[in-house]
Amino acid sequence: MENIHILMAGLTAIILFVFGLQNFSQEIEHIAGERFRRIIGKLTRKPVAGVLIGALVTAIIQSSSATSVITISLVNAGVLSFKNSVGIVFGTNIGTTITAQLVAFKLTSFAPIIIISGFVLSLLHSRLAVFGKAIFYFGFVFFTLNLISSSLQPLQNNPWLVEVLSNPQNPLLALLIGCLFTALVQSSSVTTGLAIIFTQQGILGLENAVPLIMGANVGTTVTALIAMISADAAAKKTAFSHLMFNFGGVLIFLPILLLFGHRLSIVSVEPAKFLATLHLVFNVVTTILFLIFINPFTRMVDALLGEGKMDFQRLSLPTYSESDEFDHIKMELGEQANGLLKFLQENYSQVALSLETNYRGIYESSGKRIEYIDFFKKEYLSYFAKVVSSIQDEHQSRELMHIINRYDYLFQIHDSIKDIYNTKKMLSAHYLEPKSDILLIIREISSGILQMFDVIGKSMESQDEMDIHGFSEALQLDINQGNRTLLKLLADPLRKDVGALTNFITYSQRLKDKLVNYAKGLPVAR
Repeated sequence: MENIHILMAGLTAIILFVFGLQNFSQEIEHIAGERFRRIIGKLTRKPVAGVLIGALVTAIIQSSSATSVITISLVNAGVLSFKNSVGIVFGTNIGTTITAQLVAFKLTSFAPIIIISGFVLSLLHSRLAVFGKAIFYFGFVFFTLNLISSSLQPLQNNPWLVEVLSNPQNPLLALLIGCLFTALVQSSSVTTGLAIIFTQQGILGLENAVPLIMGANVGTTVTALIAMISADAAAKKTAFSHLMFNFGGVLIFLPILLLFGHRLSIVSVEPAKFLATLHLVFNVVTTILFLIFINPFTRMVDALLGEGKMDFQRLSLPTYSESDEFDHIKMELGEQANGLLKFLQENYSQVALSLETNYRGIYESSGKRIEYIDFFKKEYLSYFAKVVSSIQDEHQSRELMHIINRYDYLFQIHDSIKDIYNTKKMLSAHYLEPKSDILLIIREISSGILQMFDVIGKSMESQDEMDIHGFSEALQLDINQGNRTLLKLLADPLRKDVGALTNFITYSQRLKDKLVNYAKGLPVAR
């Protein structure tokens, strides 16, 4: 009965540890925001820089899984190439060793001070208050490690458990346990932290602890593999390379472990510090070896998964240089606006098709395109803030304001398309499918909107005058007729699909008005 109480207390402490890690990681990502992702995207052109960034980011957010998922999302968004992402993946394993180092060298004793500091900071009416929660959870993580240690300390008195864990077992079995446990809790930090604590207490022998933390390296790739399910080919290769890297590192060191693992019991250094140092050396050496052979490694991944392209072509992201002339900036922005309108037309076509059909692939593809434009929008807003510094006179100022207004309309068009996508999202969440009469309304309205996109696009290419009003009036008649039909159908309590589709009419009206306003502001000869 006593052992059950000990295990329950230990399990509770472990759950709190996992909770602390997850919240600490989320707080750091929240503080860093898009700037965090942008920095990663810009500083990884060289694999060595990628390794350093991967190690630093993972050490800060205390989660190699989170860093890998962020990297995969950046590849999926077109910000990172597959080859540039590999360095970050290599660096995550080095960054994750910080937990083992802090526990082994007993630096977790400062946890109460860190918790109190974070709590006090969060109460201040200051900009620094935003760091309060992150500091609090950082201290909470290491406080729970101390809690785990004290909760499980009575197990030292259990002779059967000490004998099983301290006597050498099959290294392959320990590898498998480390892999499965890490996959379950989705954090190698949890596995290595527990291994260090058990080693400190003399419950776990080094012969079993070393393969356990090696297995944790493989188990931590599960999160990345899950994240790659709906990703593009390049992002899939990033997740796969994470698995190959971690699994390859284990294979490299496995023969050494099988041949000399039984001699770990004669190590004279304090076991916990030795294990933490070995964990660091294992990951650093593996990273260096793979970094040396990074080109053959990426070619091998390409050969296994194919060269594969992204499922849709990404738009060019803006880059500002102080040496750029305003006329050059103006020309590029004009060309990119044309490309953005075409992209938005494709987005709308996908969203409308997802409403008309029940193909999950089209719906998921629409969602990815919508998310990409959300990212793209933030990049451009940041870019415009920098371009303002290049303005030299009032004429350039007016021209820039016209360009910014043009992009503002394009992003408003995107917002309406996103609203329509959310209508489909709501239908899917409630397992509703529009009936044929509703589908006819969707088809007529979406056909009219796509015609308006075509007319505006052709006018932008030819710089000729266009008659948008005729298309606008015809579309308005379709929207009005669709609205009247839906109002009649709303009286039928069995038609649950009708209520959801009233939003479609509202958002279509807004989209049509925004297209008209955008067309009016185009710099065409009139």
